[in-house]
Amino acid sequence: MSDSAKPSESRRGFLKTTAGALAGAGALAQTAKGVAAGEAIKVGLVGCGGRGTGAAAQAIKADDFSELTAVADVDPERIDRSLEILDKRHPGKVKVEAERRYLGLDAFQKVIDSDVDVVLLATPPGFRPQHLRACIEAGKHVFCEKPVAVDAPGIRSVLKTVKLAQQKQLSLVAGFCWRYHDAIRGIFEKVHDGAIGDLVSYYATYYTSPVKPMPPATDRPEGMSDTEWQIRNWYNFGWLSGDSLIEQAVHSVDKVAWAMRDSPPESCVAVGGRQIPAHGGNIFDHFEVNYLYPGGVRAFVGCRQQAGCHNENSDYILGTRGRAIIGRRLAPHIIGERHWAYEGPKVDMYQQEHDELFRSIRRGEPLNDGERMTTSTLLAIMGRMAAYTGQEITWQQALESEESLVPEHIDWDAAHEVPGLAQPGITRFV
Repeated sequence: MSDSAKPSESRRGFLKTTAGALAGAGALAQTAKGVAAGEAIKVGLVGCGGRGTGAAAQAIKADDFSELTAVADVDPERIDRSLEILDKRHPGKVKVEAERRYLGLDAFQKVIDSDVDVVLLATPPGFRPQHLRACIEAGKHVFCEKPVAVDAPGIRSVLKTVKLAQQKQLSLVAGFCWRYHDAIRGIFEKVHDGAIGDLVSYYATYYTSPVKPMPPATDRPEGMSDTEWQIRNWYNFGWLSGDSLIEQAVHSVDKVAWAMRDSPPESCVAVGGRQIPAHGGNIFDHFEVNYLYPGGVRAFVGCRQQAGCHNENSDYILGTRGRAIIGRRLAPHIIGERHWAYEGPKVDMYQQEHDELFRSIRRGEPLNDGERMTTSTLLAIMGRMAAYTGQEITWQQALESEESLVPEHIDWDAAHEVPGLAQPGITRFV
């Protein structure tokens, strides 16, 4: 195993960050208990958009006796549309009475306070640390979409919550779906077993079209507050999405972390910017990040969200005795001294993550993706920091950053001015 693949001192420091705050948490430990066969597992959904609706459909399908009993969103029409879709797909398993269709920024807490067993978190990621903490404190199992935060204070909050989930023996599964893809699991197992020798470099691409283009200001209804306008167009604002590298290309970043056995890099530099006007949003539409790992191993992540350009979502892993390739419309495969290609069954990774989550709940055998989901999210945030400032950023700097993107108090009807686009060399690291 190369030095880059060994747990590092900085990794251990990362995991110790919240140890002091939780020194007495052992008193909170519970004995994990399964759910008896035939007994319902009640599901609550927070965030009824497309991803939330998809997650709910997968959760309902994951267990013969799972049922959706409570939902929350800021838009009543979205709630109605989501429930209509889910009821058609899974008749008899959607049992959300009118009084359990919660509306507003505080609706997440109402879902948690209902008698659900597991909560699905699918709101914009700026809300994730707060929602996740409330779920675990209340003793709920959780599926949370990626990423798990948009800034370092959020990461530090999530780290504490992860430890608390471990103490309470609650399942916490993250939406880093490639970790639940059989073919990708297969190739990383081979890489970790030395099939391509020691890692030399990793190049990941996430080149795609715009995900949620920002509408022009003329589309904003008269009288709509800044907060509502930004939340309804959340992808285009850093405090809600974290930027395109963190919200979307974090899947590629997560695979880099996986290849490196979830040990952090030493530092990174990056470039990025926006070439297509955003009509008031403040996120970049392209990034290129260069991560430096121990032993001189390099990882490169390139992402772009522009129409009419070359699209690609691939991974090229170079080792001393071969290379591993994911994507390019081929099964994951290895070329080198030990040729290999995945030939197993095709499994829906989105369904698989819920199948494993609900099986863990049913059996009382908790799953906890917490440490790796925070590592991967901070790895992406670190890249954004480097691109925004134009500086080399170390892992420790990223973890200890005091820059907080999310307002402490969020008022649906309030004015909320957001910073303009970052300017490398001018924007300062905080």
